Amino acid sequence: MWCYIIPFITAIIGAILGWLLRHLTCKCDDEKTKYEELLAENKKLDIDLKAAHSKNQKLNIDLSDCMANNTELISNKNKFEAGAKAASNILQFTTVEKVEPSLIFDGDIAKQFLGKKIVADNLTVVEGIGPKIAELFNNAGINTWYQLSETSIEKCQEILDDGGPRFAIHKPTTWPKQALLAYEGKWEELNTWQDELDGGK
Repeated sequence: MWCYIIPFITAIIGAILGWLLRHLTCKCDDEKTKYEELLAENKKLDIDLKAAHSKNQKLNIDLSDCMANNTELISNKNKFEAGAKAASNILQFTTVEKVEPSLIFDGDIAKQFLGKKIVADNLTVVEGIGPKIAELFNNAGINTWYQLSETSIEKCQEILDDGGPRFAIHKPTTWPKQALLAYEGKWEELNTWQDELDGGK
């Protein structure tokens, strides 16, 4: 009987051992595959990490350059604003005086057209200006025909108004133009025009 039982038991043990061996080997292969996959993924992550680190270093360098450029721009802006302010102050406190051109005057030609002796830059040549008004304008800094020709009608009226009621009634609407003709030596034109005027108006 033992001759039947022993081979049967041996066969069962062999079958069990074979089954265990196959399953253990298969599980080891699966574990090995998973391990290799994890190693590959870890290697890829390591490469990605190094690439990210390298990119981060480049971004830090770019950021430093950008901040340096920004600092330089701010410095240049401050310098420009300081320069503009200084230039503005210089322009504000610097007055450019207009140089009066030289007068070319021929008294004989003036007398020929106006019929009387003329003195250069005498404001009474202007129709409507008498000695008192001429003095008033002289006191206001207007002493020549050229200066009167450059004076606005509004300014002329302001000078007259400041002189009081006796002067304010005068109308200087043609005075600058008359002074310009005198300055330019256009005596014939001035004489013709003055014949048409009434008290300088």
